[in-house]
Amino acid sequence: MLQACATPVETTLLAFLQQPELPPGFRLDLEQPPNPQALNKLLARCREATHTSEQWALAFERSVWHLSIIEQEKGTLVGFVRATSDHGLNVNLWNLVAQPGSLQAQLLAVLVHQALDNLRRILPGCSISILAPSISLKALQAQGFIIDPDGIRAMSYRLR
Repeated sequence: MLQACATPVETTLLAFLQQPELPPGFRLDLEQPPNPQALNKLLARCREATHTSEQWALAFERSVWHLSIIEQEKGTLVGFVRATSDHGLNVNLWNLVAQPGSLQAQLLAVLVHQALDNLRRILPGCSISILAPSISLKALQAQGFIIDPDGIRAMSYRLR
């Protein structure tokens, strides 16, 4: 189940200062977009929608940045998030996923923290919306997000 419209609480910066640690043997990659097949494999493991290579190429072209977590020994993609923006008022985080298993919560926390750090540096002052699986809610709340503030509900529609 997807949750939408999470908003960071600007007055709750203490949670942001508690930076989660990347587990040993993993690295962050902000440079290279992941291989579409590897990304689809991760999304499928997380029970999220997959896309064609052409759709991923367009998504990466239109993204402000993307962040991957790679398991160094195997070179396996184990976490991912990307951002789009109008470069003025709004930022959208997409495809927030981490490999299911014992490290999933920790990997999600690292992705959320790094995403917020990037946004504070690159696009300060923008409102943030996010489309993420429900497993991500704990990591989002730990970084100061609140769900559906003031009863605001967001909806999405997938064109087919």
